[in-house]
Amino acid sequence: MGDREAATGAGPGGEERGDRLVSFLLAGGSVRGAVVHGSRLIAEMRRRHELGILETVVLGRAFLGIALMSSGLKGEDRLALQIACSGPIAGLSVEANAAGEIRGFLERVPIPLDGPVEDLDLRRFFGAGLLSVTRVIEGARRPFTGRVDLRFGNLALDLAHYFLVSEQIPTAFNLSLPLDRGGEVTGAGGLMLQAMPEAEERTLAELEGIVAALPSLGERFARGETPEAVVAETFAAWSPALLASRPVAFRCPCHRARIASLLHLLPIQDLKEMRDGGPFPIEIRCRNCGARYPFSREEIARIYGSRHPDN
Repeated sequence: MGDREAATGAGPGGEERGDRLVSFLLAGGSVRGAVVHGSRLIAEMRRRHELGILETVVLGRAFLGIALMSSGLKGEDRLALQIACSGPIAGLSVEANAAGEIRGFLERVPIPLDGPVEDLDLRRFFGAGLLSVTRVIEGARRPFTGRVDLRFGNLALDLAHYFLVSEQIPTAFNLSLPLDRGGEVTGAGGLMLQAMPEAEERTLAELEGIVAALPSLGERFARGETPEAVVAETFAAWSPALLASRPVAFRCPCHRARIASLLHLLPIQDLKEMRDGGPFPIEIRCRNCGARYPFSREEIARIYGSRHPDN
C-alpha cells in the first residue's frame, strides 16, 4: 500500500525526537515551510477513536495537514479544517491551535466498504464535496472561512488547491503515514512549502519536484531522524533558516462539566425521555476525542429539574 500523498499548487513534538512542528525559510526568505513529526499524535488519535487502517489514514492525513497549516498561528489563534463529501467517508473535522493542540473526528467510523481495500488511493471514498478552512484570529472581529470544491480526493492535492484558489498562495504538501504488514502506523510526518511573492519561478519548480519525489517522511522519522535534519538535508541547496520549533499533540478541552452544560441545552422533552427511559448510565461521548462521560438517572433528573417550568 502507498503510504503518502504529495502535491503542489502551481501558480504564475516536545522531546528531541518527539512530535514537533518546525517552521523554516528557504531561498533568502522567498519560500516558507513547515515540517511535522507526528508519530505519537497519529498513534494517540487512532487509540482514542478506535480506528481501523483506512480510517487512520484518512483522519491521520487531515491531522498532519492541519498541524502544518497551524505553523503560523500565534497567541489564541485557532484553525479548523472541514470536509463534507458524498462518498463513504461522508466528512471529517479537525482543529488546531497555536499551542500545537490538535483534535478531530470522522463522520463515519467505520467507513462503509463494498469490498477489500487494495490501496490507499482515497478518491473513491471521498466523492464530490467541499473543503472548508476557518481561521479564528485573536483580536479579529469574526472568523474567516474559505471554501473550495473537492477536486482530487487526495488531501495533499486538495489543500494545495485550496491555498492557490482561496488564498492565492502557491503551496506544496507531502503527507506520509507508512504502515507495517500488520496495518500499524510505523511513523508519521508531513511537509508544507509556500511561495512568498518574491519567489522565483525556477526556485518554485525545483522545490515542487523535490516535494513530489521526497522519500517517506514517516519512515525517516521512524528511523530516528529529526525534523531539523530532514530540512537541512533535503533543502541544503536553498540555505534553510530554522525559525521555530514547538510540540504537537492530541489534546481536547472537553470535560465533564462542559458536557453537562450541553445537556442543559437539550429540548425539555428530550431530557424527560432520557430521565424516564434511560438506559442508565447514559453515556455521552465527545466526538473530537472519544472520551466517554456517563450520567446516572439522578444526574439526568437534576438537569431536567433545573429546566422544568415548575422549578
